[in-house]
Amino acid sequence: MADLDRLPALAAEVVGLKVDIIAASPTPAALAAKNATGTIPIVFTSVPDPVGLGLVASLARPGGNVTGLTYSVGFNIFGKDLELLKEAVPKARRVAVLSNPASPSQPLTMREITDAARSLGLPLLLVEARGPGDFDGAFAAMAKERVGALFVVTDPAFIPHRARLAELTTKNRLPSIFTQREDAEAGALMSYGPSLSDIYRRAATYVDKILKGAKPADLPVEQPTKFELVINLKTARAIGLTLPQSLVQRADEVIR
Repeated sequence: MADLDRLPALAAEVVGLKVDIIAASPTPAALAAKNATGTIPIVFTSVPDPVGLGLVASLARPGGNVTGLTYSVGFNIFGKDLELLKEAVPKARRVAVLSNPASPSQPLTMREITDAARSLGLPLLLVEARGPGDFDGAFAAMAKERVGALFVVTDPAFIPHRARLAELTTKNRLPSIFTQREDAEAGALMSYGPSLSDIYRRAATYVDKILKGAKPADLPVEQPTKFELVINLKTARAIGLTLPQSLVQRADEVIR
């Protein structure tokens, strides 16, 4: 959902229906649900830092009416994205990071990305976009700064436009890594992150347990166990990039 301003009203509407449980994803939806009710059980998915965002007291003991599954096993997952991008484009002198400043988790995410880049010796260009209206300007800024690669932090506002973002990376001959396999399938060079389908399947078991009487406060927040690297060789050819075979061979899926 891209119109995030509607989430508080929608959450209040759902609470008014006196539902038995609320499944909320991603982060803005989970926060809106928590703000709307302190009694109806909430199961979130794909939240990067539920403790830091105030959704739960701790992963082991969530407390309250909220539990679920995180997006990552810690923000070091973003460091892994940067490592893979550096391996794919070892000569890149500077990497752009595209993110949405309106995202509730953006400050935490960007701090971790900046720290990871520093440890890898990767200078960054931080570029922001709130939606598709900002994409052209963002890529113009990258071209002006002559960045060698791009890391896109997938955001709810970007998801409906992933094909457009992938098209812009190809048009600008910019090697890129995104965080969801659907991005690589839409034309991005690479994606690395947890398997969302696996997360959603596991979230369904939480819903089932709660409907059978379990309390969210007693269900520890789980972290992802399955991560996927997807490489799009069609895009590599389109931008004139030869990827190391050692990298391609480690991919969970290669789009040819």
